[in-house]
This record gives sequence, C-alpha cells and structure tokens, in this order.
Amino acid sequence: MRRQDSAGRRVSLFSTLAVQAALEQRLLREFTEETGIGVQPDFDPTSVLLERINSGEVPDVLIAVTDDIRQLSAQGTVDGRARLPVARTGIGLAVRARTPRPLIATVDDLVRTLLDARSVAYSRTGASGIYFAQLLGRLGIAEAVNARATIVRKGFAAATLLDGRADLAVQQVSELMTVPGVDVVGPFPADAAHDTEFSIAPSTAAAEWSPASELVCFLGSERARTAYGAFGLKAPLSTES
Repeated sequence: MRRQDSAGRRVSLFSTLAVQAALEQRLLREFTEETGIGVQPDFDPTSVLLERINSGEVPDVLIAVTDDIRQLSAQGTVDGRARLPVARTGIGLAVRARTPRPLIATVDDLVRTLLDARSVAYSRTGASGIYFAQLLGRLGIAEAVNARATIVRKGFAAATLLDGRADLAVQQVSELMTVPGVDVVGPFPADAAHDTEFSIAPSTAAAEWSPASELVCFLGSERARTAYGAFGLKAPLSTES
C-alpha cells in the first residue's frame, strides 16, 4: 500500500515553465506513484511567480531561476539551506514545423534572420525574454525587431507560430520543445548564447514538512536530472546552496 500524505493535502508547487514538460509528462506522475504524495503544480515564468509570491501567494515548494531562489532565501521566504540545483537550459529559436529553417550558426546569421522575419515572438517576463531584449539592444537591432515583434506576457512563445502571429519564436530551448507542431532550429550561437539555471527549494513554512522535503529531494535528484535531459534541459553547473 502506498503511503499517504501525512498532512492530508497535496504539495503545492510553483514552477518555471522551463521544466513544465518534464514535470507534467513524467516526473510528477512518478513521484506520486512511488510516494502516494499528491502535487498541485502551477506553472508561470519566474518573474510572474515572484510577483505572486510578493503578493502573498507562497507555495510549499518553488522551482525558479537559481539567483531568484537565493534572493528569496535571503528574504526568508524559502529555505536556501535545502536548495538543490535542478537543470539549466539555453535560449533558442523555433519555426513552425515543415517550414524552412533559417541560419543562426553565427551572430551575423542570427541578426539577418531576426531582421528578415515578419514577426519574432518572445516573452518579456521570462528569463529568456529578458535576456533576449537585452541582446537586441547590444546587437543594435532592438528598434527594428520590436517594431514587428509579437510580445507574449507569459506562456509558450512558440504557440504564436501555430496561429500565424509570428514566424519565429525565441525562448528557452526546453520551452520551445514543449509546443507540438514546431521545429527547434537550435540554440543561439556561442557569442549570443545564454544559459539559465533553475533550482528547487521548499518555502520556510513547509521546510519541516516531510512531503515537501521529499518532493524537493526527488526533483533535485540525479535520477530526475537524467529525465530532464529528454526534455531539452542540461545538467546544472552549481551544486552549492
């Protein structure tokens, strides 16, 4: 018989979109099957999750950008001592499936591809979109690209490829891979590349609650990191809290 949640409730989880596919399609199901502990996930870009937390919504467990987890730890919102690095992913570009793949092998290729696009979709609230907006400024093409850009407040930018709002989508590679019917052209070239690392930690209120601790250990385990690889995610670089 599977052990039941000792508190009689499901573990609430706030998570970045970058790991949504891995959690929904595999890991949360495996965790519940093995432990009998239910999980109530809520997915949003990290910046949106931070807004919600600052407004008073505090989940039992949080997966977010590592630097933001550290900041929340300093504020006393999450238990940084229990933080585990989960995965990292780079920013990339996608097109609708079965359409020509543009060149992005070099920064010059990327610039031409972005300038030639009818519309580029990206989210300004996610870590990838924040970086991409800064990159456009460094490349000197922000005005030209943003004049025709499709801005997504939250969610998957690649969804705009399916309804024709955009012909290119920029987001974390793992997030682009989540949308059926699109092809990931690849990550940005080395001189424009940017990896974002994500970590998991319990809230301070749930730090001593066994189901929350078990979820943190499971999703931050080596076994889980192997599973993340099937969803476009890479092993994290850091291991310290």
